[in-house]
Amino acid sequence: MASFGTISLVGMPGAGKSTVGVLLAKLTRLRFVDTDLDIQVRAGATLQEILDQYGYRHLRQLEEQVLLTIPLDHALISTGGSVVYSAASMQRLKAAGPVVYLRASLSTLEQRIAGAPLRGIASDTAQSFESVYAERTPLYEKYADLTVGADTGTAETVAMGILSELSR
Repeated sequence: MASFGTISLVGMPGAGKSTVGVLLAKLTRLRFVDTDLDIQVRAGATLQEILDQYGYRHLRQLEEQVLLTIPLDHALISTGGSVVYSAASMQRLKAAGPVVYLRASLSTLEQRIAGAPLRGIASDTAQSFESVYAERTPLYEKYADLTVGADTGTAETVAMGILSELSR
């Protein structure tokens, strides 16, 4: 079995970064790190509470602080959707190992997040989910070493597909 140092997952809220990430961490025997959880622990508040109290720019700053300071070695990193706004964070992730973009269509993402509670999406409240998607997609594509479709199949099949691609 191939040995992996660090793998980072990027993508929109609802793409499956946390769900696929846990499974992929087990398959690769890497430690699972969810940066959204690290942000919440550091701030002592949920992402939505941070957004409500301080705004999306503050949440993005916290996200960058977490990504620039957490140990990345031998980890499967599930990032927040707005990580791609920080060039410094993305450079650090890319230096640590492959960055995998979980790509899903706008309609799939909208369906998935409709059933979720407030997710704490780090964007201007005046922006629609569609405009956030349009703004972020080119950034995910720019930083991705591998792009994987996350629209169809189970989280297990997506994780296995990533593993197969990275093992080549």
